[in-house]
Amino acid sequence: MTDQAPQYSTEEGRIPSAFDVEKAESPETKVIDELGIAELTGAQFDDPNLDKDQLVAFDDESPYPEVRSAVANTDDPDMPVTTLRTWVIGIAWAILIPGLNQFFFFRFPSVTIGGIVAQLLSFPVGRAAAAWLPNWHIFGVPINPGPFTVKEHVLITIMATVGAGSAYATDIIAVQRVYYNQTYNFSYQWFVVMSTQLIGFSIGGVARRFLVSPPSMIWPANLVNCALFNTLHSQQYAGMGTRGGVSRERFFVYGFIASFIWYFFPGYLFQALSYFSWVTWIAPENTKVAGLFGYVHGMGMSVITFDWSQIAYIGSPLATPWWAEANIFAGFVFFFWFLTPVLHYTNTWFGEFMPISSRTSYDNMMQTYDVKRILTPESTINLEAYHSYSPLFLSTTFAISYGLSFASITATLVHAFLYFRKQIWVQARRSLHEQPDIHARLMSKYEQVPEWWYMTIFLSMFTIGIISIEVWPTEMPVWAFVLALLISFTYVIPIGMIQAITNQQVGLNVITELIIGHAIHTLAEIFRKSNSAVQICSSRTPDRHDDVQDLGLYLPPKPMFWSQVVATVIAGTVQLGVQAWMFTNIPNMCDPHQKDGFICPSTEVFGTASIIWGVIGPALQFSKGQTYYPLIFFFLIGAIAPVIPWAISKRYPNSFFKYIKPVIFNGTGLIPPATAINYVPWAGVGFIFQYVIRRRHFSWWTKYNYVLSAALDSGLAVSILVIFFCLQFPKNGTIGADNIATWWGNTVPFTGADNAGTPVRQLAPGEKFGPTHCFNSMIYQLGNAAILEMPAASTRGKEHATNYVKRRKKDIKIFQVNPLSYNDLNINAQRSNPMLQVCHGTP
Repeated sequence: MTDQAPQYSTEEGRIPSAFDVEKAESPETKVIDELGIAELTGAQFDDPNLDKDQLVAFDDESPYPEVRSAVANTDDPDMPVTTLRTWVIGIAWAILIPGLNQFFFFRFPSVTIGGIVAQLLSFPVGRAAAAWLPNWHIFGVPINPGPFTVKEHVLITIMATVGAGSAYATDIIAVQRVYYNQTYNFSYQWFVVMSTQLIGFSIGGVARRFLVSPPSMIWPANLVNCALFNTLHSQQYAGMGTRGGVSRERFFVYGFIASFIWYFFPGYLFQALSYFSWVTWIAPENTKVAGLFGYVHGMGMSVITFDWSQIAYIGSPLATPWWAEANIFAGFVFFFWFLTPVLHYTNTWFGEFMPISSRTSYDNMMQTYDVKRILTPESTINLEAYHSYSPLFLSTTFAISYGLSFASITATLVHAFLYFRKQIWVQARRSLHEQPDIHARLMSKYEQVPEWWYMTIFLSMFTIGIISIEVWPTEMPVWAFVLALLISFTYVIPIGMIQAITNQQVGLNVITELIIGHAIHTLAEIFRKSNSAVQICSSRTPDRHDDVQDLGLYLPPKPMFWSQVVATVIAGTVQLGVQAWMFTNIPNMCDPHQKDGFICPSTEVFGTASIIWGVIGPALQFSKGQTYYPLIFFFLIGAIAPVIPWAISKRYPNSFFKYIKPVIFNGTGLIPPATAINYVPWAGVGFIFQYVIRRRHFSWWTKYNYVLSAALDSGLAVSILVIFFCLQFPKNGTIGADNIATWWGNTVPFTGADNAGTPVRQLAPGEKFGPTHCFNSMIYQLGNAAILEMPAASTRGKEHATNYVKRRKKDIKIFQVNPLSYNDLNINAQRSNPMLQVCHGTP
């Protein structure tokens, strides 16, 4: 039997303040029509997140059950926020966590202290400070103002996490050093990192009226964090419903302990539970089985995993709405389980000579592409060396992922125009206190951050960005920097709205690389890559600062602004210091065989992108006549695709077509290295919790869903840290090396053709594949002889010609001549009808 939506009331036994919900008494339900729904949600489009069966029209509640279940609808403006202990603990975490993450960022296997770990660690530290610090004053500021509050906890967590991950631009520094032997001083590095980090912050701040204030911008992933904050602080609020049973706090503890203990099995003791590619165990050396069913270099059609880190690799399935998960799953099945195998096993793009899924770029001998062989001393491309060496080849999944990126770029703009144009226009003229959402109205009581603050940040960072590209020899013109910013400005609102609704982000790195790479391709491309992609990626800052408002935690905006600016500057500076120390003191840093595992896997991916887009340039990859030219048509597909469901849903408004969104293209953006193991179980778990349980047991879902997600994520994160620091990192990883690491359950997933990435077509020693430049490589018939027009040193061309002639005319002899000698042979007249054009690769 389907549960009914809970009835809401203000917290029992508590006297509402002036800033509490407008109705402390039992609210009256309103009759809602379509116009009323638009007024209630603030959405000027048919919002797929709006569940009309569970819609409530109370003035003091969000119309979205996801928000109601995770976000309190009351606020205490007198609660301490920016206390001395908040700043001390927050800055300490802003130094420690980014520094540790940067250290392990270059190591494989690695570990990341994520936001949810910082959230958990901050809680006992804050409680200990409240319990043990004396009640003294320093210059009139109390050291211990009383109990540790949820608002202090949130602000500390923001400071700990806003710069916790490795700053994207630090990879610029690493790639320049490793791939191009360029090492500039610390001032250059600091300017690059600060400009890329804080320009995105300023863009997100200016766009907050579109991406945060409207009730329809729910930012699903952040609801998990909000539920955890409220659970840790035992917050009680109406949206939790009235369901009995285990309390949220105890439920979280149970889930946390279970997740923590369980991960020791797939994460350390029995790793086959994680990479459960059972089909490949039957035929480990069969390359086609490995390509279809393998998890390492295959398509993952074995579909089973018992590892939450694999299931939640692309985000928690308990946070993403089911309709968005269904879009992503449908896109995955069509593009990667249907289209990719068809293209791969028909040897399109010479895919059979490579693994079907790999993040590495290859040359025509199936070796990692050696960019140094095609570089001039000025770090630009040497075309003659490029033609004599090899084109660059990508695995089929890598190529398809580029095509889907192209499609998502045009689909995003078209979708935003069709669905969001009215919403954008309305929000451009609507102030915060005019929002229909209770949370926005409560936030409007606080003094807002003036937009000129964000503009000041932008202009100052824009200035140091120009200084960094003009003072140092980056070979990057200022106009390219400006163009990258214009691309970011164009896309930030459409992409932000899609992410706020679907929990999926559209990446801009590919389109900026393509556009600017066509304009000029030099080493400066890796710099431009950051100054475009990072700025839009950093524009996700709303989910680190502005949309905390959307979480209902009601922090004063100005302290939140400064805490993020200060923490970002501190974190970026610390990361650069740690990175500089590592390159100075760790021998063979970023070498594939570095003895301590500091092989820099992310730097390798970034370096590959710099080769594709910067050194070689898109003209030699995607222009007409090149191997990957067909991928350009994905731009057209992306532009047309959103129009079809939009037109059908206009005619049939209640059809499922209204749920088809651009995430069908960009939702699989993590492939490769992700495979079906990260998508199929993810969609299955999402279907159970976000569709079945949500519909049939709504009150259970309301109370526990986001708490369960937080518990599983938290237990996993802590378990990863314990395993790494206690069992893998000590003694250089030798603990258990002779027993646990060698038993069948830990070796079977990493053996055979799947682990090795063995292609379907394997090359003989010295053999090459793929198209090459066919100038001076023709066969012409002259009587009973065949003339092979190719330099004598090209023995492979002669082999192809001999085999070709033998299959057709056994009595014809092959003579190989240099093209320049034709005049001497007096046979120019016979050259008009060649029998065959021979390439250095497969003819």
